[in-house]
Amino acid sequence: MNEAQLTDPADPHSLFQSWFAEAKASEPNDPEAMAVATVGADGQPSVRMVLLKGHDARGFVFYTNYESRKAIQLLETGRAALLFHWKSLRRQVRIEGPVSKVSPEEGDAYFATRHRDSQIGAWASDQSRPLDSRATFEARYAEMVRRFGDGPVPRPPHWSGFRVAPERIEFWQDRAHRLHERRLFTRSGDGWFEGLLYP
Repeated sequence: MNEAQLTDPADPHSLFQSWFAEAKASEPNDPEAMAVATVGADGQPSVRMVLLKGHDARGFVFYTNYESRKAIQLLETGRAALLFHWKSLRRQVRIEGPVSKVSPEEGDAYFATRHRDSQIGAWASDQSRPLDSRATFEARYAEMVRRFGDGPVPRPPHWSGFRVAPERIEFWQDRAHRLHERRLFTRSGDGWFEGLLYP
């Protein structure tokens, strides 16, 4: 694969922002939905859908319970893979790289924007752990409603965000007869290199 170092106009973050804007205009549901793939200490992969809550040159941000299965795996390995699939545009974006926690200030700022019911739910849920019945969860939720009353709901200490700092970003565009276009960006120091992949 022949590679050429990129300049700012070809920066993959700019290209992602352009594609993401198109997805928000055309995708009927949740254009910010992305699959997050992790791997456990036993080597077993796991994947689930989450929502992108921030993107800039530092990486891609999502939020979760730090005691959930995905968070435990992220903290163990420090790495993740992301996948966006925008069916309306017949496009995919694949991202791989190291993971870090967002700052407490970032976590607080995002948590404050959540619907109050979602804020309370973050306190009531032991995410990913066994639940004997839906009634148990609903009772815990009601307990938290009483606990916080009409006052503000602070961010739980076990709940915040992760940032995936990409080392590889692939932009996949559907083409007729499976002759797809695949552009791969790989990080090199502070810059990026671009190449093509066979479909």
